[in-house]
Amino acid sequence: MKIIIVGCGKVGYTLAQQLSDEGHDITLIDTNESKLDKALSVLDVQAVTGNGTTFRTQLEAGIKDSDLLIAVTGQDEINLLCCLIAKKSGNCNTIARVRNPEYFEETDYLREELGLSMAINPEYACAHSIAKLIEIPSALDVITFAKGLVNMVQVTVPEGSPIHHMTVYEYATKIHSNTLICALERGHEVIIPDGNTLICSGDNLYIIIPTDEIHHFLSKIGIKAKPIKSVMIIGGGMIAYYLAAKLNKAHLQVKIIEQNFEHCQRLSEQLPHTMIINGDASDRQLLLEEGIEDTDAFISLTNLDEENMVLSLFANKVGNAKKVTKIDRVSFEEVIDEMPIGTIACPKNITAKSIIQYVRALENSFGSNIETLYRMLDDRVEAMEFHIRQDSKVTNTPLMELELKKNLLICAIIRGRQIITPSGKDEILNGDTVIVVTTNKGLSDIKDILA
Repeated sequence: MKIIIVGCGKVGYTLAQQLSDEGHDITLIDTNESKLDKALSVLDVQAVTGNGTTFRTQLEAGIKDSDLLIAVTGQDEINLLCCLIAKKSGNCNTIARVRNPEYFEETDYLREELGLSMAINPEYACAHSIAKLIEIPSALDVITFAKGLVNMVQVTVPEGSPIHHMTVYEYATKIHSNTLICALERGHEVIIPDGNTLICSGDNLYIIIPTDEIHHFLSKIGIKAKPIKSVMIIGGGMIAYYLAAKLNKAHLQVKIIEQNFEHCQRLSEQLPHTMIINGDASDRQLLLEEGIEDTDAFISLTNLDEENMVLSLFANKVGNAKKVTKIDRVSFEEVIDEMPIGTIACPKNITAKSIIQYVRALENSFGSNIETLYRMLDDRVEAMEFHIRQDSKVTNTPLMELELKKNLLICAIIRGRQIITPSGKDEILNGDTVIVVTTNKGLSDIKDILA
């Protein structure tokens, strides 16, 4: 597909990199020539220096022949105007990054009036992801499928767990038959397991499980955690606002520490049920006075990656809180992975994943659409949710008779409200939702699972 990206900031660059890797023809537009030069020196993309809101610049970028324009500049109004001009001049699909809560609340109206294909809010998406982690405190990551009916949770097998040194087959028969281990990380090795794969303490497991069975399952494998009731958030930006609003609805005690007094005033008006503290979170004494030692969850969301990491390390030293750390530049994964800073939240990656999911679905608008796409374990594994819209080579045939690609697992079949943990005798039917996990990249249709 031919795709134009307006804005070469963190999100725009990440999108260009990932979409280019997937084989798309990418053209970047930005007014900052040095940013474009940097992208051109590293990525296999084209670039146009100019204002993305002008017809002339879009024409130079090839809007007439483009399939999609993605506007991800730092200003909502510019993004929306870029999409409007693209729709009128090229009649292509359009995606806008919309961060302002007032605009985002009117997404349906904007989509209809401006012809937007999609509006994405990185801060809201990041807050939603963090809220899921707080809901299930023992999980390192939570991925939602089938509109909340099924979750994939990432957990670490604790020392002394009853599943230590069990095979995946033994686990399924002795521990929990209604769940499926669909990916396993041991050190830096990623395994798509079969029945003979051995589970060891310290392994990171990605497990498909019905939402209402999660807490019972975690207890059964030796993971016990008390529910989170108090949350301390460092930084009063948009992620903090969206997250606090979600947590308030769940009746949790939320405290935000923000250095900027004007931001504090705004948050106090917007979040009447949240305690807003005006202060410098790098002040050790302030954190201790505000109860960092006793808080159940510590979420570090400042604009500085280094500060977020240091704060989470301090929280780890003085307390036992669940930690989430916002990091925008994940350049040293092997170092960060070894640090006790909890789960990493990266808004630009969440945004890129959502847009790539849409692009994959756009590539194949018939047969079976990708409803959900997640990349896990440093992008080495993809989890996809396909909605089956017509019969094909993979439907109406027992799974044992399908020749599937290597390192690929069909994790769940959702039929109406029924969740099927698939065996070799099960079949995929028209109308089903199917969850697939694989190390193979670029699947866009359910037929792609075949060898």
